[in-house]
Amino acid sequence: MPVDWLAPLMFAGALILIFTGYPVAFALGGTALLFAGIGVEVGMLDWSLMQALPSRVFGIMSNYVLLAVPFFIFMGTMLEKSRLAEDLLTTVGQLFGTLRGGLAVAVVFVGALLAAATGVVGASVVAMGLISLPVMLQYGYAKELSAGVITASGTLGQIIPPSIVLVVLADQLGVSVGDLFIGALVPGLLLATLYAAYAGGVALVRPDDAPALPPETRDITTGRLLRRVFLVMLPPLILILLVLGSIFQGIATPTEAGALGAVGAIGLAAANGRLTESALRETMDETTRLTAMVMFLLVGSTAFALVFRGLGGDFWIEGLLTSLPGGVIGFLIVANLAIFILGFFIDFFEIAFIIIPLLQAPAARLLPPEFGATADAALVWFGVMVGMNLQTSFLTPPFGFALFYLRGVAPDSVRTTEIYRGALPFILIQAASLLALLLYPELATWAL
Repeated sequence: MPVDWLAPLMFAGALILIFTGYPVAFALGGTALLFAGIGVEVGMLDWSLMQALPSRVFGIMSNYVLLAVPFFIFMGTMLEKSRLAEDLLTTVGQLFGTLRGGLAVAVVFVGALLAAATGVVGASVVAMGLISLPVMLQYGYAKELSAGVITASGTLGQIIPPSIVLVVLADQLGVSVGDLFIGALVPGLLLATLYAAYAGGVALVRPDDAPALPPETRDITTGRLLRRVFLVMLPPLILILLVLGSIFQGIATPTEAGALGAVGAIGLAAANGRLTESALRETMDETTRLTAMVMFLLVGSTAFALVFRGLGGDFWIEGLLTSLPGGVIGFLIVANLAIFILGFFIDFFEIAFIIIPLLQAPAARLLPPEFGATADAALVWFGVMVGMNLQTSFLTPPFGFALFYLRGVAPDSVRTTEIYRGALPFILIQAASLLALLLYPELATWAL
């Protein structure tokens, strides 16, 4: 076997192990050790290369930017476990309930906030499914519209800052987290607006699918409603604005802002009498579990990248992607298809740690100046596009993760085919938004 094939075989071997269901972190680490041994035997590597692994792992553990990940997870999970998100949905539902489709618009609004706070698609979809799906079905909303609004709103965690998805992407692409947050802000808000507009359009065309709440559910006085809006809606909004504003203005790093968000979420729970031992324990357990998963993935992907580059894999990938027919467009088509298809089968973190580092060098070389005045601006645009692309793959039947998350918490009366049909219009909205981002890079690079 020619030694030039070692890097492609290593890449293929890791994907095969991952698709068999073997834990991704161990699949990457095990593949790295196996091919390191093969590389030494054929004379392509020396065992001294592996001496660099401990220092790289130490670099991961001391990465100040990645410290923002557990803080943002804690912030969103605390809002969920303390049932503040449920209060938010009820209040927004009362606010828009007099309108046809108002409850669907409320779900989009709250889903965007919850997605921004958690940044994890699974947590957002499950939370919104448990909180809002029974209410929408109770008041006569069509099952397809209800399922579609919930799954689509839950996936906004991929693109709306502050999001751990964007934190990890920024780290892997080598760009500023603040720049990526700013770049993702307009596309994320545009998507949320289009989702709400679609819900409103359904209410106009098919009013029976999105009725207004019955009068008996709206027997709250204007004064009480305003008080509830002030007490329930404003505090989480102010918290998120403080977190984002401190990053955008350069007052705080993403890690410092994440710590502010975590403390703020605890304060909101305490102020509402919801800071129970159970909520705090569940929040810490979830934060520890997700953070440990991310760290194990990082260690495994670091070992994989070290051996893969030692075998010349980075040059193989760069040469393959930069010599595609069609130049930049060919690269974008292949990269988007690869990310979209992999998004059916493996989690975002796994894609971020395996695929994105391989795409970073070709992207930095090919994308400027068509998609950004500088390499950093082009990579910010590319990062936003990746996040939006993964959103689409999370919604696409039959393998979209968000669909399975909702299926797990939806009542038996909601069929899987109804969940699939409900997602289709939102997939078209996301595809149109992705095309708009491709045609108008300024949507992501306007501030850079």
